[in-house]
Amino acid sequence: MKSVLKKTVAVAVIVFGNTLYVFSQIDVSKYEVGLSGGVMVYQGDLTPERFGAYKTMKPQLALHIYRKLNSSFSLRFNVNRGRLKGDDAKYSNPDWRQQRNFNFTSSVTELSVQGVWSFLENKAPRFSPYVFAGAGISFLNIKRDYSNYNAAYFGETSDVGAGLATDAATSLPKVLAVAPVGAGVRYFLNDRFSLIGETSYRLSFTDYLDGFSKSANAAKKDHYLSHSVGVVYSFNKKNKGLGCPKF
Repeated sequence: MKSVLKKTVAVAVIVFGNTLYVFSQIDVSKYEVGLSGGVMVYQGDLTPERFGAYKTMKPQLALHIYRKLNSSFSLRFNVNRGRLKGDDAKYSNPDWRQQRNFNFTSSVTELSVQGVWSFLENKAPRFSPYVFAGAGISFLNIKRDYSNYNAAYFGETSDVGAGLATDAATSLPKVLAVAPVGAGVRYFLNDRFSLIGETSYRLSFTDYLDGFSKSANAAKKDHYLSHSVGVVYSFNKKNKGLGCPKF
């Protein structure tokens, strides 16, 4: 895992550096680039935690490319790379989770386009809170594991056992449509560099993000979220030359 993370960091730094170089060669006064890191958190049937499975959160890296429309609005293209994990065995309450003992892991490569509204940028010289929403796709490699399922505990006629047979025969999604929504805050260090911190929640449209549905809770979709911090580089000085949108 450490070697994979090191390679991912190295690739992200190289891509970020090359992006800065390419952008420096052309007129990109309305563009910004950013790099951030944080954690991805699974939310679904394999955790009783209402706000996500923080016991199994995994690292995440992201590259951001902004196109400023005016001083308050931007379009942002994101490339996110991370992992998701859920594990019944991490929870002892209720007792049946230890007996069901499902778990999964998945790599996530997410591409998305978002609209970003910085609603106080013209009023606060340093801090600028913002909200965003958009659409994207995630490429997944879901690995589910039910090898430690205790069939004797649930009984031969249980809904869990019957549902597991259905789930095991169901192909898992490799590409997933997502709708990222979230909020963050930006702190301007100077005219070129700023720091960002944000939380992004991904609405999804599947109950098989964790590999299980009928044997768990088929009535509720799975989702995931991320928390991250990063740095943004602006090719144009803050709030300069950004009037009405022009493409």
